[in-house]
Amino acid sequence: MAFYVIDELDRKKLGDGVHIQVMPGDREMMVFYSIDAGGVIPMHSHPHEQMGMVIEGTIELDIAGERRSVSPGHAYHVRSNILHGGKAGDKPARVVEVFSPPREDFL
Repeated sequence: MAFYVIDELDRKKLGDGVHIQVMPGDREMMVFYSIDAGGVIPMHSHPHEQMGMVIEGTIELDIAGERRSVSPGHAYHVRSNILHGGKAGDKPARVVEVFSPPREDFL
């Protein structure tokens, strides 16, 4: 498929207060996150390269020990196998990320 309506993609629970919707590709994937206020994505790493952008709310990100508050219009890049995680601020957040190659655990 070439065109998607985000609201029509399956919604999956990733963790407490964190839901994702996935747009799969052969060599990359786009993931749309809905994160409740205070929702946490625990520190983790994976072999996939990752880029993301906050489109609503604020996320406190930790990438390889560097912490930043990321808000709409700010973007970030996480290289393969780098420890990272984040927490939403006091309001819900929406984030868009791209992974290459696709994360099988999200499909």
